[in-house]
Amino acid sequence: MAEKSNGGWWKWLLLVVVIAAGAAGALYYFRGSHAEAPSFNSAKIARGELQQTVTATGTLNPVKSVQVGCQVSGRISGLYVDYNSPVTNGQLIAEIDPRVYLAQVGSAEADLANSTANLELQRVQAERTAELYTNKLVSGSDYDTAMATLHQAEAVVKIKNASLENASTSLGYTKIISPVDGTVISRAVDLGQTVAASFNTPTLFLIANDLTRMQIDAAVAEADVGSVVEGQNVDFLVDAYPSRTFHGEVVQVRNSPTTVNNVVTYDTVIGVTNADYKLKPGMTANVSIVIAQRADTLKIPNAALRFRPPESAKVLTNSVAAEIVSTNRIAGGGQRGKGKGNRNVRSVYVLVGDEKSPELKQVQVKTGITDGIFTEVTEGLNEGDKVVTGAVNAEASNQQPNNPFGGGGFPRR
Repeated sequence: MAEKSNGGWWKWLLLVVVIAAGAAGALYYFRGSHAEAPSFNSAKIARGELQQTVTATGTLNPVKSVQVGCQVSGRISGLYVDYNSPVTNGQLIAEIDPRVYLAQVGSAEADLANSTANLELQRVQAERTAELYTNKLVSGSDYDTAMATLHQAEAVVKIKNASLENASTSLGYTKIISPVDGTVISRAVDLGQTVAASFNTPTLFLIANDLTRMQIDAAVAEADVGSVVEGQNVDFLVDAYPSRTFHGEVVQVRNSPTTVNNVVTYDTVIGVTNADYKLKPGMTANVSIVIAQRADTLKIPNAALRFRPPESAKVLTNSVAAEIVSTNRIAGGGQRGKGKGNRNVRSVYVLVGDEKSPELKQVQVKTGITDGIFTEVTEGLNEGDKVVTGAVNAEASNQQPNNPFGGGGFPRR
């Protein structure tokens, strides 16, 4: 009896397993057969203008600015210009109290007069001694002493002349003169302030030669500097005028690197016209250097370059394009890491079929420049083709999100 009871229990267990497996298979079949077909977002390929730019940040500076300092110490007794004052070459802009230097000039003049009088005396004595020596009335030693004393007096006169010239020059330095035509953009002293020029030359004024012509010193990263050359057009914005775009041109790419926190940048000088004086020295400029431009080209959204279809989507492969890509890979080099000629070949998916049963066609395309949102297509697509940019059903939501502002791994040009 126990054996019969045991056999019956196994039969019931086997029956339950078979029923459960059948139910699971039916459920899988039902869901697979009646799964909702995915729907897709698409965009039409169209022609338009495309620009590829290099972005950087820089500071606006005058093309030519002059630091005006002083070479003598003293108290500022006259101040004749202020911030934003226009000045001309040779104009008196400040003055240091000259009384100390006037006294030095007077002392030097007196010393020179004294040494000149002594020179006249020594000259007369030398002539007398020479006459006596000719008549053998004095010794050769006395004659030599008279001649040496005369030469010493002549040297003292030269020294005193140099001292007078030095004192006069220092007196002239008490008048601060503008060396160029321009505008005062910085004043570092006030009336009555004492300046000391013992060890270095203090800067009193900063004069910009011409504020209608300015330049931007932009820091371009080493990864982008290879694309920047002289003559390229530049668009830039400043915080003071957020709704206005200013324009300039690259005039110089300097070879001197600057390293900050292990980031290497190169100073790129951008010439700017400032006829309306809106731009001011020291403003921060957000620069976009146009390194490539297409006036009328096919362009594709970057989201289409990143799209990958869900497993349930029907995909038709463009075998001809795939064969072309394979050929390009062989031509680009068979060794690993050397197929760089293929970096601009990408896969996109074109929407075919009707809305009820959409199908995707995989197409290999060659890409060109990009502005970060759209990318140029040089081969593989035609105007009006619908490329898929994303899927909208639940299954496709597991795919990588499409960021319209990213490059999706698009290689830097």
